[in-house]
Amino acid sequence: MTRRIILDCDPGHDDAMAILLAHGTPEVSLAAITTVAGNHPLALTTLNALRVCTLAGIHDVPVAAGCAAPLVRPLFTAEDIHGKGGLEGHEWGEPSVRPVPEHAVDVIVDIVMSAPGEITLVPIGPLTNIAMAVRKEPRIAERVREVVLMGGSFTGGNVTPAAEFNVYVDPEAAAIVFGAGWPLTMLGLEVTRKAAADEEVFRRVSALDSPVARAVVGMLRFYQRQQMSAVGVSAPPVHDPCAIAQVARPELIPCREAHVEIELDGRLTTGMTVVDFRRRGGVQPNATVGVDLDLPGFWDLFIGALRSISGVV
Repeated sequence: MTRRIILDCDPGHDDAMAILLAHGTPEVSLAAITTVAGNHPLALTTLNALRVCTLAGIHDVPVAAGCAAPLVRPLFTAEDIHGKGGLEGHEWGEPSVRPVPEHAVDVIVDIVMSAPGEITLVPIGPLTNIAMAVRKEPRIAERVREVVLMGGSFTGGNVTPAAEFNVYVDPEAAAIVFGAGWPLTMLGLEVTRKAAADEEVFRRVSALDSPVARAVVGMLRFYQRQQMSAVGVSAPPVHDPCAIAQVARPELIPCREAHVEIELDGRLTTGMTVVDFRRRGGVQPNATVGVDLDLPGFWDLFIGALRSISGVV
């Protein structure tokens, strides 16, 4: 069964990989792509989404720009990882895809309300748009199929010792999303760090020898250099496509029920996802949390998507 999704993103190299995976995977159908400020300011994340859509030939999916800042905090970005342009490693021309005039929050609400039980929200950036959508129209919590997000961690963060980037950027939005009462799956760093692009992955992508594949290799090589410089990792983890993989092939990512709360006030722990698998004190689960990744299956899915987009038999 094909799952209709709204992909909410802040491209970013791994967001670009998620867009390509969603487009090239038959189990997933893009209902919309919405953008949010996160890895970079909104104007650049939106431009980058349009660039990726142009590269991949995604012309029939609405792309809508959303919130330009977190709910209450100043924007914190990630140029140290994604570079000043967000998608460096490939030479981008002027995109032929244009955004729709509607705000991303309105697009999310309209699509979900018009298709009860059909839409999966897949946020892979800060959760500002999703929080604003459920605040504007609380009934979407009953009408979405589920929310599958990339973010959080139960063993430690990447932007601080406690917090993962997407949640750290807008923890108030994350608190709203985790408290909305809808079916929610959290894929945190414990899963996404395992989605590492080693040299065999580079070889497999390069062998496709298509414009899309060459762009992916270029972007991943830049991302690899940034990761090596920032954290000493030679096989860069492509965090965001894990959310698409979970929607397309849930068997790739084992999950466990948990109660998740967001730390908003900690001096050292703001943005921490406090994950309680034991559900102490009788609290009820509000999420399923990814705990592992079938790495060969993940890369087979990703390479298959690039093969489909590239028209390689």
